Amino acid sequence: MMGLLLDAALMTLGLALVSLVVGLLLALLLSAAELSRYRLLRWPVVGLTTLIRGLPEILVVLFVYFGSSQLLFYLTGDYVEFSPFWCGVVALALLFASYGTQTLRAALNAVPLGQWQAARALGLPVRHTFLRIVLPQAWRHAIPGLGNQWLVLLKDTALVSLIGVNDLMRQAQMNSASSYAPFTWYALAAAIYLLITLVSGWWLKRARLHAHRYGG
Repeated sequence: MMGLLLDAALMTLGLALVSLVVGLLLALLLSAAELSRYRLLRWPVVGLTTLIRGLPEILVVLFVYFGSSQLLFYLTGDYVEFSPFWCGVVALALLFASYGTQTLRAALNAVPLGQWQAARALGLPVRHTFLRIVLPQAWRHAIPGLGNQWLVLLKDTALVSLIGVNDLMRQAQMNSASSYAPFTWYALAAAIYLLITLVSGWWLKRARLHAHRYGG
């Protein structure tokens, strides 16, 4: 049963990493939309992030999992059950992005306006200016907040056990039910979560140091 728990830990880590990548990309797009001067872009993003931040995380997971199947049923008349793993990724990515958007927006605003003006004076394209000049500087301000949100995301992966993903928490629950030793298996799960958190904290510290060296 220990082997199954370790496999479930890898599932949890994979779920968290995929959700992080998707959530970061989504947060970057949403933060750019929030900083846009066009209200048709800005208002829907503000409404979406406010809605998600206002809901309990477990409801977001359940809405994505059950809502996606029900929506497709209304549109096509066919019932299709989506993958619990990918529904979990979508839900966790939305949760990460709803908070990460605010962090990235603040980080982008912290970059001096003169950086944009200097790039424009040199005739650099807007995309090149954003990706090669502004964004690297914004990471210095964003990494601490995004690092904390990564740790929250890691713990939120336990919620996807409710929709059938065989993650660390679900496997610990099944092991405890079959062995009648719940404290042992939940303690092992807690130790694995703590180990991943400690490794993440070490990596985030190095990332912060690297970002400050890069930014000068």
